[in-house]
Amino acid sequence: MLGQRLGRLPWVLCCLLLIVVACDRKQEPGAATLRIAVASDLRFAMEDLVADFSERRSEDLAKAQIQITYGSSGNFYAQIAQRAPFDMFFSADVLYPRKLAEQGLALEKSLFEYAIGRIVIWAPKDSPIAVEELQWEALKAARARRIAIANPDHAPYGQAAVAAMKTAGVYEELEKKLVFGENIAQAAQFIDSGAAEIGIIALALAVAPAMADKGRYWEIPVEAFPTMVQGAMITKWTKHPELAREFRAYMLSEHGRTILKRYGFYLPEGKP
Repeated sequence: MLGQRLGRLPWVLCCLLLIVVACDRKQEPGAATLRIAVASDLRFAMEDLVADFSERRSEDLAKAQIQITYGSSGNFYAQIAQRAPFDMFFSADVLYPRKLAEQGLALEKSLFEYAIGRIVIWAPKDSPIAVEELQWEALKAARARRIAIANPDHAPYGQAAVAAMKTAGVYEELEKKLVFGENIAQAAQFIDSGAAEIGIIALALAVAPAMADKGRYWEIPVEAFPTMVQGAMITKWTKHPELAREFRAYMLSEHGRTILKRYGFYLPEGKP
């Protein structure tokens, strides 16, 4: 695939490098720290999930810390396959944690599906491109000189974007206009910063409070791309299995599901 990789912009130091966020600012002496690798489509949703979980967790684990690292699922897969020091892995594609489980790298019975991702064509609110009306034609607009997507080599949302464009019959026409973000959050940042005029990003990012007022979008029909079942696992070498299993249970609870729905995720059928 042809494409341009934009870089050396001021904010890339935050997006291209993995972002680490702790759920609590102060580390309690001797407190456990749960380190979680998280696909960047969850960038905003996970903040709410961790905050809500921290208020609900058991008294025995109340002082524990949660540290989140954001990035692309494919890159995390490669790192965890080499036993990177994460306790959990939330992937935008369940196939990555499933492969790790098959390699014996997941804690027994810890693999689970937590959401189904959706994608949208997104443009800044002040853009002259009327994405809601033009839909696929928005990507062909003369003003849409650069179209940002996540790198399909290792980002599931980039793979979904390419599949959707091929289904719509526009991929070959648009291929030379594509610019790749290292992950879906960086692709969104390309558009927000003006490095690209339009792009295909996760619905979860488009509806997040931090971005909802900045842009407009058209949701791509789910029939246009393979179902994006998102999955997670606990690593076999975690030092905090009790805390990890409690967070897993929270993600599958009605509390966790409610927050995921708020960010536009479908939920896997037949899951608790």
